[in-house]
Amino acid sequence: MITTILNKLKSVFSKKNLISKTSKTKKASKTTKTLKTPKSSISKKPTKGKKKDVKLLIESFTSIPGIGAKSAQAFYDAGFKSTKDILSAKDEDLLAVPGVGIKVVKKLKDYKP
Repeated sequence: MITTILNKLKSVFSKKNLISKTSKTKKASKTTKTLKTPKSSISKKPTKGKKKDVKLLIESFTSIPGIGAKSAQAFYDAGFKSTKDILSAKDEDLLAVPGVGIKVVKKLKDYKP
């Protein structure tokens, strides 16, 4: 009878050890996951503001006659950062932008804000 009680106690204690070992590994994996999330949220915050600024800039380009959404994006990609840059640029620089032709350049030169 004593041996059966001792065997049951051994089994109970061995189960507790197994449970505590697995719970420790789960806690460790949870902490590594929570450490990763703040880094990703920090890197995303500046890009959201930058995207809004880029959208506003491209919208301001479309206010110039002859420039649509596609050519406004092309001007931005070519390095133009303001409408003054576009209007004061040389003809060669404007023609170097993909999708911009002679007609658009003439419209830009005739435009007075």
